[in-house]
Parts: sequence; C-alpha cells; structure tokens
Amino acid sequence: MSDRPALQLTHIGLQIGGARILNDVDVEVATGEMVGVIGPNGAGKTTLFNIISGVMTPTTGRVLLTGEDVTGRKVHQRARVGLGRTFQTSSVFPGLTAGKNVRMAAQSKLGAATSPWKFPRRGDDADVVAGRCLEEVGLAHHVDTEAGVLSHGDKRKLEIAMLIATDPQVVLLDEPMAGVGSGDVKGLMEVIRRLHQGGRTVLMVEHHMEVLMDLVDRVAVMHHGELLAIDTPDAVMADPAVQKAYLGETV
Repeated sequence: MSDRPALQLTHIGLQIGGARILNDVDVEVATGEMVGVIGPNGAGKTTLFNIISGVMTPTTGRVLLTGEDVTGRKVHQRARVGLGRTFQTSSVFPGLTAGKNVRMAAQSKLGAATSPWKFPRRGDDADVVAGRCLEEVGLAHHVDTEAGVLSHGDKRKLEIAMLIATDPQVVLLDEPMAGVGSGDVKGLMEVIRRLHQGGRTVLMVEHHMEVLMDLVDRVAVMHHGELLAIDTPDAVMADPAVQKAYLGETV
C-alpha cells in the first residue's frame, strides 16, 4: 500500500431542507485497502457513496481522491481521475451481448464514441480490453450472450467487468450481493477479491455480513448519518458502542 491515501473525506455533512442526512463524517482510506460500510437502512451509506461519486454535493466538507480535491466535480470528471462505481440495481444493457456491454465501457475510456456499433471489427483496442475484462470476472464464455439472459450473479460480474474496463483506481461497490442467489455468492466474492488484489482501493456497502467480513480490511459503521466506528472487523463487532447502537436493529 502507498502512504498516500486513495480517498479522504473530511467533515462531510449534508442537510436537505431541515433534515440532517450526514453529519461531520471523516474517513481516510489507504491506497490498496478494502473497506466495508455497514449500517441499517437510513444510516447514510448510499448517500455517502453519492457524495463520493459526485451524484450529490455535500453541504460541508471535502472529498479528496489521491490528494486531489474533487468536491465540486461532476461524476464523469471524477471518473477521469480514477473513480468507478456500481449501483444497487443492475445497470447493464439487457439487449446487448456481454461483450458489447464491456466494449462500450472500454470505448469511453479509450476516447471513442460510446456506441456498440462503432469500430465493430474483432481485435481492435476496445475489443481486446473487453475480452480481457470478461476473462478477469470469469465471463469470457458469455462474450456473445445477451446480458438480459444472464443470471443475476453473472450480471453483477458483468457490471464489474464494465467497471474494470474504465481502469478505476478507487472502486465503490453498492450492495453487490443484492438479489444474488446463494449459488452465485461464492463466485462473485472471488471476483471482488481479485478486483481488490489487482491493486485497486475498494469501498463496499453490503448487508451480507459474512460476505463482507471475509473480504474487507476494515469496517466503517454508519448510524443516523454519523460515522460510529471504523476498525478491523473483529474490533468493530466487539465494540460496545456498536453493539448498543445496533441492539434491535438489522445491520
């Protein structure tokens, strides 16, 4: 890991109308680290991801990527400096093949027009990148399969392949296991593990605690819009404040 943090959130706050959604959140994530973000519904997890990725602008505080202040930058501008994200709901194009889905992501990174019908010949740069990314997530055999007929777990893998094609250094995974059948969980976990082992920094919101604890280096606990704790999985689970805050609540 580098000494330079991949992501720094300083005094992040968000107020909408009279409601305080996030309050004074400070998080620092080391380069190459994987951090899980947990908390009950309404804790502020997805809102925090929206602020990191540029979907929302904080009322207070700053977002820094590898030391660069990106607080006022839009989503595509953050992508250019190495940030990538998946969402809770599937975002693949169901009528296109897996290969064309990844190809479009690769074209956007390579500066080509983001159309599946541009540069259609096999073996061009975007095609090579798409093939490599599908291989990395174990979907090379589905290159010509329409995305809409893939299992939900394979669609999640496809989304990660599309993400890899944009070459992000900081990756946000928002509930990657949501809706995934039990038979697909282990394979998807291995894809996420390889994504991290490739040197990328990963933040992951996930409700499947066994999955999360098996993957991450540290866990950040959100509660009522505040960062309650951030530490190793064992330390967080043993923290009396965490136990008290979640008594009777589903994490």
